[in-house]
Amino acid sequence: MTQTDTPNGPILIDLDGEEAARPDMVDPVPDGTGATVVASAPTGRRSWPVLRWFLALAVTLVGFAISVATWDFTTAMIARNVYLGYGVAILVAICVALMIWLVLREWRGYMRLARLDALRSDVDAALVGGTLADAQHATHRVALLYRGRDDVAWGLSRYDERAGDAVDAEGLIALAETELVAPLDQQALREIEAAARQVATVTAIVPMALADVFVALFANVRMIRAIAEVYGGRSGTLGSWRLLRGVTAHLVATGAVAVSDDLIGTIAGGGVLTKVSRRFGEGVINGALTARVGIAAMDVCRPMPYVQVEKPGVTHVIKRSLTGLFS
Repeated sequence: MTQTDTPNGPILIDLDGEEAARPDMVDPVPDGTGATVVASAPTGRRSWPVLRWFLALAVTLVGFAISVATWDFTTAMIARNVYLGYGVAILVAICVALMIWLVLREWRGYMRLARLDALRSDVDAALVGGTLADAQHATHRVALLYRGRDDVAWGLSRYDERAGDAVDAEGLIALAETELVAPLDQQALREIEAAARQVATVTAIVPMALADVFVALFANVRMIRAIAEVYGGRSGTLGSWRLLRGVTAHLVATGAVAVSDDLIGTIAGGGVLTKVSRRFGEGVINGALTARVGIAAMDVCRPMPYVQVEKPGVTHVIKRSLTGLFS
């Protein structure tokens, strides 16, 4: 191997036909204690296929047991009294039909949430390293999601007129965000403001113990479902649990960022207000925490990241929601 050094220029190294060393070909590195350290590939998260199979089989067995017990009960009633037995059979058929309807409803809710996740992934991929064609495909899917909605009709028409003028992926995604998603952001912010106002009012006025806790829990769950519905992800009962899990994971992942944003300033303001009125100060703090949950729900349910539109802050949201409520 030779080395060429030019004055005032870069250093060029020629391997002279030698194969470049790969990480797996490098000798172990001593750690200073006589032992050697060998690099190993990171291991993924452990999966538990046995547990999944066990749960699936347990659910199947329980379903079989319920089905057999229902069949035996129905046939026994028919053998005892024909009219009463057929009445029971009709009730069982209605229950089965309602159960199928509920299952389809939950499945549709999951599919809506999965569609939002897929759109977010496509837009992220097109924004990071995709081409204009990838951005056109992703934004077209976003526009297709909101076709037929009156609250996005004007933005859809403007997007259709100006989408052909975009020259790069980022510009097209910014156009789609401004025309299609920004109006929905305003609706989601109104839902957050209403929930924060409700939690702050109940905390400040109702003197009952734990009343603010239950009201905050109810308001947050309803707010998250409303935000998902605004962005096209109407969910059922199980879908709401998935949303709660996603929002909680997002709050945990961005907890370190929240320390440096305006949430701390809002809570500090609520702490100062407690010197005047303890209940009013607690109301501001609880309202700020509700606003924080709502903003996290927007991040989870939004079909694209923030590109052109500025991400809302807790202080701005809580200021708008509590304007005129506390003097």
